[in-house]
Amino acid sequence: MQALEQLSIDFANAVWGTPLVMLLLLGGLFFALYSGFLPYRHFGHALGLALGRHNTPDQPGELSHGQALAAALSGTMGLGNISGVALAVVAGGPGAVFWMWVSALVGIATKFFTCSLGVMYRGEDSLGRLQGGPMYIIREALPRSLYPLAVLFSLAGLIGTLPMYQANQLTALIRENLFSTQEPLLVNGAIGLVLALVVGTVVFGGLQRVAKVAVTVLPLMVLLYMAMTFYLLASHLDEIPALLANIVNSAFSAEAAGGGLLGVMLIGISRAAFSNEAGVGTEVMAHGAARTNEPIREGLVAMLGPVADTLIVCTCTALVILIAGNWQNPGELSGITLTSNAFAQEMGNVGVALLFLVTLILSSTTMFTMWYYGAKCFGFLFGAEVQHHYRWFFVATVIFGSLVSLDIVFNLISAAYGLMAIPTMTATLWLAPRVKEAAKDYFTRHPY
Repeated sequence: MQALEQLSIDFANAVWGTPLVMLLLLGGLFFALYSGFLPYRHFGHALGLALGRHNTPDQPGELSHGQALAAALSGTMGLGNISGVALAVVAGGPGAVFWMWVSALVGIATKFFTCSLGVMYRGEDSLGRLQGGPMYIIREALPRSLYPLAVLFSLAGLIGTLPMYQANQLTALIRENLFSTQEPLLVNGAIGLVLALVVGTVVFGGLQRVAKVAVTVLPLMVLLYMAMTFYLLASHLDEIPALLANIVNSAFSAEAAGGGLLGVMLIGISRAAFSNEAGVGTEVMAHGAARTNEPIREGLVAMLGPVADTLIVCTCTALVILIAGNWQNPGELSGITLTSNAFAQEMGNVGVALLFLVTLILSSTTMFTMWYYGAKCFGFLFGAEVQHHYRWFFVATVIFGSLVSLDIVFNLISAAYGLMAIPTMTATLWLAPRVKEAAKDYFTRHPY
């Protein structure tokens, strides 16, 4: 098992090297500058679209703008915000949070471009149904010689969208709070089996059921989590300015945790990509299902994701962890258990119970959405007519994820995310002029 853990670490480190991080960071900066910061100037219109204005139920697609955003956020708004932030702070120190902010800021422009393309270049699967996603963008809009990029995205997507990380962390939280004195392997297997049954109940209902569940419970759980963090931060209000200053100073310190300036930058940006998925391409599959003929509208809705996901929720989690102070000597605590310990230290059993509820719901909705992403990748590679078989494999990996170590599942999923980003960013940079032209046309017709 130790050899497998080291192999997963080496794999993730090889993928998330300087070239990939620069591709995401500089690519997002290019999109912002190239568009004249257009996405940032239309947040009001984007919010209106997400809230249901300008819905077009008669146009092609499966989801409304709001449902597409909820489905995408249910894939990002979860353990990456709670557990992933803890992993980032332990690995890179407070400075990692700063680079998560930077990644989110440029990720706004990245999501605008990628998700606009997701609607602009939808393609038919083998059953003739309209689909969106980076693999369809590549197939429909790029030269045939670049088709292997679509295959790379789909193969990496089959791994990156597996629910092992969510199952692992949810199992750890349940075991720690309810079965801490029992045999870990036996308890983990039992918890994994129950989780698999719950996930299977939803994913066998299809995308509409996933979106319905996400729209219903996601806002409530996010509001509850924000209320918890605001309550805790309010009781330490005088410490927050110093913590924010420490985050910024640590980001540029040559002695920063995680291997100096470059090391902490790599950690922060890779964790942000895992959290908000800007440039990775999974979110393009959800937004590509939007019911609209206006690609720019969906791009505007999609850009709200990094703001809510990383700039707000991840920042609150990071401040809670930094206030508690246990990130410097985590001991046996890792990921979700570190965050849980921070809430327990500050809010007692009430904080642990509320975090348990939030984590249970958010990790479940993430797993529901990840099934949809993985199924689309499977259908692209092997045919939509056999896509339904993927559900059984997906549900089985919930049990597997509950049994293996955090290092194995996190690094495996993280590396797959990195591989998915390569074709997504390549295609988006190639096609950026078409998004810019479409945006100019859209705002000429709709001068908001």
